[in-house]
Amino acid sequence: MQSIDYVPPASPEAAATSAAAPAARLPLSALLALATAGFITILTEALPAGLLPQISADLGISPSLAGQMVTIYAIGSLVAAIPLVALTRSWRRRPLLIAAICGFAVVNTVTALSSDYTLTMAARFLAGVFAGLLWALAAGYAGRLVAPELQGRAIAIAMLGAPVALSIGIPTGTMLGAMAGWRMAFGLLSVMTVLLVGWILLALPDFPGQRSARRLPLLSVFRLPGIRPVLVVMFSVVLSHNILYTYIVPYLKPSGLDAKADRVLLLFGVASLVVIPIIGALVDRHLRLLVLSTTALFATASLLLAVFSGQPAAVYLGVAGWGLAFGGAPTLFQTASAKAAGAEADAAQSMIVTAWNAAMAGGGLAGGLLLDSAGAAVLPVVLLAILVPALIVAWLGRQGFPRSPR
Repeated sequence: MQSIDYVPPASPEAAATSAAAPAARLPLSALLALATAGFITILTEALPAGLLPQISADLGISPSLAGQMVTIYAIGSLVAAIPLVALTRSWRRRPLLIAAICGFAVVNTVTALSSDYTLTMAARFLAGVFAGLLWALAAGYAGRLVAPELQGRAIAIAMLGAPVALSIGIPTGTMLGAMAGWRMAFGLLSVMTVLLVGWILLALPDFPGQRSARRLPLLSVFRLPGIRPVLVVMFSVVLSHNILYTYIVPYLKPSGLDAKADRVLLLFGVASLVVIPIIGALVDRHLRLLVLSTTALFATASLLLAVFSGQPAAVYLGVAGWGLAFGGAPTLFQTASAKAAGAEADAAQSMIVTAWNAAMAGGGLAGGLLLDSAGAAVLPVVLLAILVPALIVAWLGRQGFPRSPR
């Protein structure tokens, strides 16, 4: 198995930066700064969904048009991650990370101040572009901060911002937006981003980019052993998640839980958070077992939701299993990608970001088509049809999901 390249740079000033050497223990301040960057990224992405009435009334547009603020963000991440990473592979890592984070401060400020829908959408597209770059950098950065045997745990901490944002940040931001206005919520995001830049300057060491002579072409990175199984399984899991998550309220109607969708989603969020420290503690030693078991758990939860969709207790149990299965997905797949790609981790992460956003967009589209054509009851059945082949790919893809070293 390859590991992330730790060869120090040739330049004397970089060689003198002893803090850039891999740490033998987890540098919590640096990793939590990366997690905060992820927290801000997810809040920027999803906050409009909770503030659609205020945004649509303020800008004089329909709620459906306001909802496209989320869509255009995803498109920005989808189209930009791979080209931007290819363009910046030789750049030093910390200045590039800071540039991406500063981009969020600018676009969120524009969003908070803009009264023009076109300008707002342009800012949202650029927010997605910065997000694509940031997510492509974060896991590789976390892995380079520590020795190889700690990479999985480091990535788990760095990825903590996403589930915290979804389970706590979005409801809090929505409440703040309802009380103080949606513009205030985006303005606060800009302030948080500026403070984060200072934290990163203090806590994160710099790393060199890759020398052009040592870089593999992106197509060669895609062909590295293990990369394709990781992408296929990750795409399947995220696609399945988004098919059901986007249309959870229609699915809950037969059980009478549609009026309690907030409780159902809270259960999902809590289950997702609970599993993260467990995944983080075990991922370096049991990556393969964790991927197989969580994918199997997701499939089992889908079967339960398909067969007992009208029974509230079974639905709650299925949602809890779904949350436990999905909560560690970012850590598992980004760790697998980083380990399979070795020195090409950032390029591989750009593919993870692209596939993840494609699955998110595809899940919303596919779920909507299924809802209109066959009804919400078919959604967990489709999940099962996607996840069983994904489990087989994970089982056969031993280079992407290797056995634990003895």
